[in-house]
Amino acid sequence: MIILAIDSSAKTASAALCNENHVLAEFSAHTQLTHSQTLMPMTDSLFRAAGILPGEIDACAVACGPGSFTGLRIGIAAIKGLAQALGKPCVPVSTLEGLAQNLQGVCENSLICPVMDARCGQVYNALFDSAGGKLSRLTEDRAIAAEDLLKEVQDRGKTVFLVGDGADLCYNQYKEVCQEIRLAPPALRFQRAASIGLIGCRLLAEGKTVTPAHLMPAYLRLPQAERNLKK
Repeated sequence: MIILAIDSSAKTASAALCNENHVLAEFSAHTQLTHSQTLMPMTDSLFRAAGILPGEIDACAVACGPGSFTGLRIGIAAIKGLAQALGKPCVPVSTLEGLAQNLQGVCENSLICPVMDARCGQVYNALFDSAGGKLSRLTEDRAIAAEDLLKEVQDRGKTVFLVGDGADLCYNQYKEVCQEIRLAPPALRFQRAASIGLIGCRLLAEGKTVTPAHLMPAYLRLPQAERNLKK
């Protein structure tokens, strides 16, 4: 089982080829170029480096949200096109679960707290427990006020690891009042397509796939223009 995975939900563009147990190849770029400029050349180089033909993959996985509206649309459009052309199923994966996957087996018996800056005093977040080396989801993906999230993670009796592009923001806000708060290591702090791919392999085995036509982003909240219009 081989999966092509893409994550373009934030500033980092990342693509990976994974099977059930290994990351076969992974490329990432955090530059000033747009994802529309980097993702497809990156994916082409990925196949060449791994010595795998596009037709040999079993499915295409993608971080479907939450995240940057434009970034998500670029990544999902790329996966839709590839999957449609190759006749492969799509595996939508939560961006936040992908971030938590970065720390699986690294931060034992801790609370894993992925956070992405959603602006307007909010973060995109979900909470995961890492007891026994396995991730257990404690909340659904949500947009939550940073102050409300602090109340949830305080006094849990566990170390809380912040991961994601909102980790520094929350750490600076929480560290004076929450002694258990920690930052994930820099190499594991941001989005990785490999994590999306590893989750995608599990979901593929469970039959949790969609057709390219039914692959959709999970924004969690309306775009700013629509929110302004409703006001």
